[in-house]
Amino acid sequence: MTPARSFPAGLGLSALRGATLAEVDTAAALQHRTDRKYLVPLDQARSFVRLLADRHHVLDFAGRRTTSYLSTYFDTDRLGAWHAHVQGRRRRWKVRTRLYAEDGLCRVEVKTKDGRGATVKHALQIPAAAYGALDRQAADFVNEVLERSGIPVTAEELAPAAEIRYVRAALADLDHGTRVTLDGALTCHQGDRTAALDTGHLLVETKGGVQLAYADRLLLRLGARPVSLSKYVVGRSLLTPGLPDNDVRRLARTHFTTEATALALFERTSAA
Repeated sequence: MTPARSFPAGLGLSALRGATLAEVDTAAALQHRTDRKYLVPLDQARSFVRLLADRHHVLDFAGRRTTSYLSTYFDTDRLGAWHAHVQGRRRRWKVRTRLYAEDGLCRVEVKTKDGRGATVKHALQIPAAAYGALDRQAADFVNEVLERSGIPVTAEELAPAAEIRYVRAALADLDHGTRVTLDGALTCHQGDRTAALDTGHLLVETKGGVQLAYADRLLLRLGARPVSLSKYVVGRSLLTPGLPDNDVRRLARTHFTTEATALALFERTSAA
């Protein structure tokens, strides 16, 4: 997989101006947003970063410009969240705990869709030791958000369904309030099975308004096209025998492999 130590140098992130988390959150918190995703070859990603440099800052943690993410997704025993996504239901939802590994920070997050199809993310900081489970505090938060969003699911019905790991660089256009993330070393885990994004691609996400942002226009000019891709949905599609075949599964087969051997996270992402 793409080592974190080569991630910044390989993409040219050092050429971008740095920004603190407070600066990015002030300008582009984007809890209510439109997300677009692209699977981008590495050489195209390098050109993309170079073209962004005059308008975007990179999130910088005292010289570190990537973060290792671990996300445990929760679902019902009948995979209600998975089915809601692949069937394109208006009331789609996801529940996860997310650990920012180097910083020891953890959040429980609930993502829903509003009536216009925009993503709304709700988050609550929890202790790092609570990662991978829904304790009472997290369950109360999940129940409140799902009930308010009109989703007939409770935290008591949910159990860990898959873990997604990756290394992320986050960029922000501080003047226009939009973000771009670039994810590499992406792997999906369920039990002792692992699927991995091929090493020649990154998953790029733009996060902004309904109108195409500057980053989207650049990606289109470089030949990239938006794809419908959820890390959790792809992981379950590849790692769970018998799930219905669909466009997501076919896309996953093109860019993912289930033959990769899972390495310990910090063997792959040390020195980020």
